[in-house]
Amino acid sequence: MKYLVAGREAVTAAEFAELALGTPVELWLGVEGETEEERAARLDAARDILADPEFASLPDDLVRLAARVVDDHPELFDVVPLVRPARRRPVHRGAAA
Repeated sequence: MKYLVAGREAVTAAEFAELALGTPVELWLGVEGETEEERAARLDAARDILADPEFASLPDDLVRLAARVVDDHPELFDVVPLVRPARRRPVHRGAAA
């Protein structure tokens, strides 16, 4: 299956994410072994991008992209529903009035 984003073909999942977001994924996730100085510079660049009006919809785009990945590939997440514990009623101690 071909994935086309903005008229460009994405070959890998990382390329798809980069094309969909308009920025490299590493900018948001970092890279293994980065120094504190590199991390600070990366986060500073990310803040600058988020401040640019061109990228105002980036957080919404990211949520849509994440939802699409979860919907298309649920096996990646091994999600199981959590059972909500029954509400416990408070125990009243002492004599009844």
